[in-house]
Amino acid sequence: MATSRTPRASNADRPAPVFLTWEDIGAATQTIADQVTAGGAPDVVVGIVRGGMIPAAWLAHRLGIRDVRAIEVTHTTGDGIHAAKTLLPTTRNPASLGDLTGLDVLLVDDIAGSGATLAHTASLLRGLGTARVRTAVLTVNRANWTQETEPHHAIDHIASLNDTWIVFPWEGQHER
Repeated sequence: MATSRTPRASNADRPAPVFLTWEDIGAATQTIADQVTAGGAPDVVVGIVRGGMIPAAWLAHRLGIRDVRAIEVTHTTGDGIHAAKTLLPTTRNPASLGDLTGLDVLLVDDIAGSGATLAHTASLLRGLGTARVRTAVLTVNRANWTQETEPHHAIDHIASLNDTWIVFPWEGQHER
């Protein structure tokens, strides 16, 4: 996924955000699909609402998986660039996942910032009796990463690494 786009100016103490295109997202989902296929197709794809739903659906199509589910987990207070984080990730309506007992699950989000949302959600899925939980993100913002291990040791499938805020085409913040 390209990260060399000309970003808009930001405040002086933070790097300018990177604006991804639909072509970047297509390339990223293909990269992840290739990685996932090497380890066997999952039974179900779970997207973290909201940002993870588009890549989850795209990956499900690429992998030929019809069972796509959603879980709402948030760790920011808003949608803006450099939005503040909540103390801990918040989960709403985990029962919407249905029965995942014994299933191989691919958990998808658009980005891992601190890594807390993905780690929290993967733990929640494991607690539901899944046989296997694999994690996938389009990109990791290393500038916000707070987990004890490096991203590639904490996340199974990563399309790219970045060092700044990422703006996705579905966020409606592209002003070109």
